[in-house]
Amino acid sequence: MSKDQITLYGADWCGDCRRSKRLLAELNVEYTLVDVEHDLSAADKVKEINGGAQSIPVIVFSDGTHLTEPSDNDLKAKLKSLSLI
Repeated sequence: MSKDQITLYGADWCGDCRRSKRLLAELNVEYTLVDVEHDLSAADKVKEINGGAQSIPVIVFSDGTHLTEPSDNDLKAKLKSLSLI
């Protein structure tokens, strides 16, 4: 699996981001991390995806779908549906 199949928009200070990153690491799922604190265009992308909300993490998948602030169970279910785990 290529790490460009998943993009995680987040920030170091975000607890939900750390949780999602930890789960992806535990499941050996590669992803591209985009720090919205250091990339203002990424912060704008998050707002665009979320209809104006700045909620993170936003995890974008290769099928064009995304999850915002997903629970571990929701993220696992999505990864299974994409046959990534």
